[in-house]
Amino acid sequence: MSYSLNSHDLKTFSLSWVTPPPKLSVSQWADEYRHLSSEASAESGKWKTSRAEYQRGIMDAFSDPLIHTVVWMSSAQVGKTECLNNIVGYFIDQDPSPMLFLQPTLEMGQAWSKDRLAPMLRDSPALKGKVQDSKSRDSGNTILHKSFSGGHITIAGANSPASLASRPIRVVLMDEIDRYPMSAGTEGDPVNLATKRSTTFWNRKRMLTSTPTIKGISRIERAYEESDMRRYYVPCHACGHEQHLIFGNVKFDKDDATTAKYYCEKCGIGWSDAQRWNAVKKGKWIAHQTSHGVAGFHLNELYSPWVKLDDFVRNFLEAKKSKETLKTFVNTSLGETWEEEGIQLDDNELIARREDYIKVPSDALVLVASADVQDDRIELEVKGFGDGEESWGIDYKIIYGDPSKAIVWKDLDDALLQTYENEDGYTMRIACTCIDSGGHFTNEVYKFTKNKESRRVYAVKGSSSSGAPLVNRGTRSNKANVKLFAVGTDTAKELIFARLKIEEFGAGYMHYSKRFDEEYFKQLTAEKITTKFIRGFPSRVWTKTRARNEALDLNVYALAALAILNPNWNALQANVIKKHEEETIPQMPIPQRIKPVRQKGSWATRY
Repeated sequence: MSYSLNSHDLKTFSLSWVTPPPKLSVSQWADEYRHLSSEASAESGKWKTSRAEYQRGIMDAFSDPLIHTVVWMSSAQVGKTECLNNIVGYFIDQDPSPMLFLQPTLEMGQAWSKDRLAPMLRDSPALKGKVQDSKSRDSGNTILHKSFSGGHITIAGANSPASLASRPIRVVLMDEIDRYPMSAGTEGDPVNLATKRSTTFWNRKRMLTSTPTIKGISRIERAYEESDMRRYYVPCHACGHEQHLIFGNVKFDKDDATTAKYYCEKCGIGWSDAQRWNAVKKGKWIAHQTSHGVAGFHLNELYSPWVKLDDFVRNFLEAKKSKETLKTFVNTSLGETWEEEGIQLDDNELIARREDYIKVPSDALVLVASADVQDDRIELEVKGFGDGEESWGIDYKIIYGDPSKAIVWKDLDDALLQTYENEDGYTMRIACTCIDSGGHFTNEVYKFTKNKESRRVYAVKGSSSSGAPLVNRGTRSNKANVKLFAVGTDTAKELIFARLKIEEFGAGYMHYSKRFDEEYFKQLTAEKITTKFIRGFPSRVWTKTRARNEALDLNVYALAALAILNPNWNALQANVIKKHEEETIPQMPIPQRIKPVRQKGSWATRY
């Protein structure tokens, strides 16, 4: 039996060889080809954009030829990372190009590559085999650089000038830009450096995402305000009125999160979680400014299909207990910037609230120390910390003398070996110490700490980089090969000033006894934060209001010591309870408590 093609069949057959596949948007590609990996997602399996419908407009703006830049300012838990992953997968499969994925640090970039990118490449059939494994011998593929047919992706850290070297990049993805340092080394603003990489491409694509931080200096807020400022409007199931979801329309009985409902701004009817999620599925993005090629999107957790309203309110009730936790809630749950009051404290108010305790209070579960080395003295503070990082000033010493002389360091060592009595009668020792090595006596600090790491006595050096972590993991990259920790001084000072404003005993409150004199509090409040323009960008800068600020520095290093120690509060509390229980058990008669112990061939007794 034979078969011959007629002219129509022949034409159809020929066109099938030359017609390219239909052009897909990012969301269409994700719905067709993306698979979520079990180790990288709580909902593994085939991707569905309809699960969080607002993601469709954001992803598709990135494949819109009229849009060159997408800005996404949002809370956490709205699927931002997976949308970024979809964009990467789309360009690898559909539109191969040179790409840059920029994270705040190289370490975060490595984590994304291993924990997010690698599983996506492995489990999405359309991507499988297109990028070789980083373990292969192909020099074009490492954890931070991967090549594929027609393009490549470089994963970089905003803190690394070398990773922002100027080679052309068409697609630039910048994640968590509010956590970027003000400058990548001495090269300048990392956002500008990354953006310039794409200027030679007529079809360039850029994406900036972040949860916002402080009003007036937030990069993502500034970028959003320069976009078309889209908000996601959803219809009320009762009256059909379209509205964007705001925290002000969440109502609940006092301190009872289970009563929480979202109320329509027009008809006032309350929505259940199911009704809110259903409204989100029917929503749409509406711009509030002219685009000019920059599409901006704003979202908060009220849109998230993964957040129940009672959990949202419960988080708020917990967060509002202090300004520092409320700030985190505003940034990461509402996706809004936090507007700081002028940060400067009144030392007289702190002096007036001093307390009468002499021994270490019962709630202080661990002691840390901090030392500041000056030209003619070493100043030392011992602080107690308890659950929720409530703290107590325990001791303050000034060791006078030339720090180049051994006797001064001997006195410091004796002070660090001192024990303190707890109000319940327990003896407590200093668990961790941080000593500033950034002054004129760096070598002496290194020499002192070198053989004391077993006692957790460490050298530290302050770092004023914006957004720096409170303390890093430590390094031995110094001439003495000692463990050296970098301390985010700006981060620590903001935390200290926020805690000094807490007025009720509990988490974060800072207690001081009357042994701390007035000069101490003048030093503790000797700086204020101001906004200055550096290289054209607004930056928050701590400036001195008086010459001496040692007490503030000591509190910074104390927080670093606590972070290095990273105590298990539950275990420490359980240990205290155990001690109390042991005290209530009647003591056994001495003869029954004697145990034979072998010592150098003879028998002795030990109690």
